[in-house]
Amino acid sequence: MFSRILSALSKDIGIDLGTANTLVYVKGRGIIINEPSVVAINQKTGKILAIGNEAKKMVGRTPSHIIASRPLREGVISDFEVTQQMLRYFIEKVNKKYPFFFPHPRLVIGLPCGVTEVEKKAVEDAAKEAGAREVYLIEEPMAAAIGARLPVQEADGSMIIDIGGGTSEVALISLGGIVVSKSLRIAGDKLDEDIVRYAEEEFKILLGEKTAEKIKIEVASAMEMNDPIEIPMRGRDLITGLPKEIIVDSNDIYEAISGSIKILITTIKEAVEETPPELLADIMERGIYLAGGGSLLRNLDKLIEKETKIPTKIVDDPLTAVVRGTGIVLEDINKLKEVLVSMEDAEILV
Repeated sequence: MFSRILSALSKDIGIDLGTANTLVYVKGRGIIINEPSVVAINQKTGKILAIGNEAKKMVGRTPSHIIASRPLREGVISDFEVTQQMLRYFIEKVNKKYPFFFPHPRLVIGLPCGVTEVEKKAVEDAAKEAGAREVYLIEEPMAAAIGARLPVQEADGSMIIDIGGGTSEVALISLGGIVVSKSLRIAGDKLDEDIVRYAEEEFKILLGEKTAEKIKIEVASAMEMNDPIEIPMRGRDLITGLPKEIIVDSNDIYEAISGSIKILITTIKEAVEETPPELLADIMERGIYLAGGGSLLRNLDKLIEKETKIPTKIVDDPLTAVVRGTGIVLEDINKLKEVLVSMEDAEILV
């Protein structure tokens, strides 16, 4: 009875705990938070100065004793205490928006397929320490597929590729479970690193992280382009130490990221090769779906379709697919409880 009273008083929360961004869904309200997974810390005092949008503004602009960093790397927790503080910040932000909610919600959190049991436990512990009453985990490609309204509980096969900031995941889903999965730590952040390294090696320019990301978003392509887009590349000349600017285009950036793209394509083809024939027939008819911010890379869908011979399409609003999936689970958790990978002993309530 007491648990039912708590459920009536609180609002459950779905979280896409991403390497680059954290999105928060509140049951009955929708997505209310979308902020960078960045925390600014004063190393002299150990005090957290800012989280989310305010911390992102500090990246590359702070004195030496202030570090603006991400507590999640490649989809997993690299700093438990800072992740706990970040989760608490987002939960408290929900409570400030809706102060009439009970302050100890149940959470559904999306995590990469490849995480270990230790890493899962770290997320559960961090969420509970941050104030959650109960914690449930769901694999991100499953959440993305649910967010894209794919028929994950039917006997038909659905293939989704979720490309985030830290990880890319390929999953074949049928009957509420993942039949084939591939997870690799090549995603948006790795492409940024590729661009930084390319600038150093080819042009002797040191780029900042935000500059590399901007170049990727504005001109990068997964295939060479007949009409490449140009953009100025600005950084510090590694020889003179002075500011330097050159003009690069989409094909230059393709050269920078092509190695990582080839590894991603190889992984996708391996997943297709491991797909059971009956389910492969479904995929050939229905197609491959792309989700996550990395799916917006120019021509990536065309390249996957060319290499796999399977129609490939980007889901609607790919950046929010995972958190929308957690929200759909929250709205009908009894019906979708089989898709969760971690279940509390507590009674599942509507």
